[in-house]
Amino acid sequence: MTIIYKKTFENQLLHIINHIAKDKIGASIGFANELEELIFLIPDNPFKYKPSIYFDNKNIRDMTYKGYTINYKVNFDKNLIEVLRIFNRNKPSR
Repeated sequence: MTIIYKKTFENQLLHIINHIAKDKIGASIGFANELEELIFLIPDNPFKYKPSIYFDNKNIRDMTYKGYTINYKVNFDKNLIEVLRIFNRNKPSR
């Protein structure tokens, strides 16, 4: 399966990484690298994570990582994983 990142996710991730980098640049790089590794594992088991509580669609999943929720959509018709957004677990952005 191919992984694509939606623009919303990319913008939100950049904001998070910049915020972390204000305190520790190394921590922001580590955060991004570890998250990327986890995302790259999704195609091996796309339904590993629970169905999203934010969407009424069983193909959209909520992965959690270091206090953040990452929503992604599994699209078997297109052989695709779409990474939709990332937000603080308690504060989804619209």
